[in-house]
Amino acid sequence: MYSYLKGQVIGWQSPQSHRQLLTLEVNSIGYDLWVTARFVQTLPALGEVCQVFTHLQVRDDQWLLYGFGSAAERDLFRQLTSVSGIGSQLALGLLDTLPMPDLVQAIVSGNTRLLSQAPGVGKKTAERIALELKAKLSDWRDRSGLITQPSAGPVGAVLEEVEMTLLALGYSSQEVMQALRTVGQTQALAKQEDAGAWLREAIAWLSQQE
Repeated sequence: MYSYLKGQVIGWQSPQSHRQLLTLEVNSIGYDLWVTARFVQTLPALGEVCQVFTHLQVRDDQWLLYGFGSAAERDLFRQLTSVSGIGSQLALGLLDTLPMPDLVQAIVSGNTRLLSQAPGVGKKTAERIALELKAKLSDWRDRSGLITQPSAGPVGAVLEEVEMTLLALGYSSQEVMQALRTVGQTQALAKQEDAGAWLREAIAWLSQQE
């Protein structure tokens, strides 16, 4: 029904950590849209105009609008909610936890450990997401022109061990992925190299960012 809305940013509320309620005024009408906290960080100042791509969810008792920074992000939200047991709240949590290219890459590669970092997404749910969307998102990513950097990090059991250790040290999933990608592109590390070497280089890079 609505493809996008373009209007003034009136304000936003934060009823939950991973989703916020954005108010957008379009032609003297105020629209409330559920958006991710990540998206709120990209909004212009209050009173300025922005364009928000939308998804309308119709229920028996209410209509809910969801807002996204791009058509591709909205399409990914729709793909996520097509999975059995994945509602809009879990989908927003996934979109808020990981940058979109990293989220798509995690699903396509079956990285359930990374998917499980999103609130409410357990191991079985992550496995179901990867199982149902792996092939679809691989094709969709190519058709939509979504740019994802080729993985330059470790693989298999090495990747899992490095991720678990860095997450246990308090780094966020986004920081971990960025560190491994950067280290893989700048250091002469093989994808199958021992986890200790990857950890040393990743921690050294992360320490420089603090």
